[in-house]
Amino acid sequence: MLSLIVFIWILQGMAMFVDEFYFHHKRGLGAWERIGHPIDTLFFVSCFIFTLFLDASAAATSAFVILGLMSTLIIVKDEFVHAKECDGGEHLLHAFLFILHPCALIGLYWMWQAGQTFIIGVQTLIISLFMIYQVVYWNFAKGKKYEQFATS
Repeated sequence: MLSLIVFIWILQGMAMFVDEFYFHHKRGLGAWERIGHPIDTLFFVSCFIFTLFLDASAAATSAFVILGLMSTLIIVKDEFVHAKECDGGEHLLHAFLFILHPCALIGLYWMWQAGQTFIIGVQTLIISLFMIYQVVYWNFAKGKKYEQFATS
């Protein structure tokens, strides 16, 4: 089971890599996505952080399920923007990511129950670094230039 979960996390990471460094860099991101994508990542990583600081009690499990549902629902908030901005390949990749997202969280739940804090910690670090990249790159570095170019 451990190998399957790690595989899902790696697959999700690879899909995110293609989404970010191919599709997003190709088309640029508007203000909604520059803010919204790090919010998606924040909700996702909050599930991981939660499992690092709380034991898997019944109450904590209920809270985790709520966090996971919120994370899964929040990622679809951009779809009205994506409908206008994305090509078919990016839509297909997003559909794949929508399938992987709850699978990754179910895997996290299993890891949490199994006490796999080291692996959860490594994944938390990777996701956190990606979120910092999203905020810095798209909001303070190149991202603004992409939007200015797209609107001119």
